Amino acid sequence: MTRPRIAVLDYGIGNLHSAHKALEHVGADAVLTTDPVAIAEADGVVLPGVGAFGACMDALRAAGLEQPALDAAASGRPFLGICVGMQMLFDDSEETPGVPGLGVIPGTIRWIPPGVKRPQMQWNRLIVDRPDDPMLAGLADEAWVYFVHSLHGVPTDPSVVAARCEYGTTLNAAFRRDNVFAVQFHPEKSSRHGLRLLSNFVAQCAAVPA
Repeated sequence: MTRPRIAVLDYGIGNLHSAHKALEHVGADAVLTTDPVAIAEADGVVLPGVGAFGACMDALRAAGLEQPALDAAASGRPFLGICVGMQMLFDDSEETPGVPGLGVIPGTIRWIPPGVKRPQMQWNRLIVDRPDDPMLAGLADEAWVYFVHSLHGVPTDPSVVAARCEYGTTLNAAFRRDNVFAVQFHPEKSSRHGLRLLSNFVAQCAAVPA
């Protein structure tokens, strides 16, 4: 079987290499790239990220990757946002007021409410809201995944929430909007369940018509 070509947006910040290597491990021909042509021609696109929302958005724009990211998200091809890459898909963030996000998922990134340690830096169990989503195939509710975050996504449309977790309160952990799937946790650091999710993404990319 031909390995699907997956473009990992290389804007110089975040878990770029670990995400890239994990995708290769589960069967992708993954490439770190800033090339709009390579991004447009890929079977799927991944937007990773760690750190601060504003710094990541500034770096994405400085690398000339804002429009290629938006084009990829609108293309119908599989698109995956990871951690701050997930947050960047929202309209904005309380972490960096005044810095606009990509606006692919309408809503705001909000601080985890007081009463628990921030960041949440631990394994936590997913509560799957969309068990039929192909990205969550084989995970079910026993899936434990690894989080490092102080904020979480609050979408305008609650129906886009694909999975949640409990941490002091209920936090949104994964989202589905059309071809775009986005997760707050780090699948590349989440052992077999994270690799299963990435395998599901690679399978979707492999099914993209040539």
